[in-house]
Amino acid sequence: MTFDIVKEMIAGQLRVDASTITENSRLVEDLKADSANVMVMIMDLEDRFGITVEDDQIMRLKTVGDVVKYIDSLK
Repeated sequence: MTFDIVKEMIAGQLRVDASTITENSRLVEDLKADSANVMVMIMDLEDRFGITVEDDQIMRLKTVGDVVKYIDSLK
């Protein structure tokens, strides 16, 4: 499931407990990601899923659920 993969990737990168991450977790406010974290996360997701995230979409990805839905829409 896409959510589980994304959750584990975010937990590893941001050093947060994966069990605390939900689809409603906000990347910046809840998980304390900064712009550098987000860019690394996007590059990792692109590699892992074989996708390209358009620059104009990055700012729209506010929650873990947003990321999951975006990835699923490209599959």
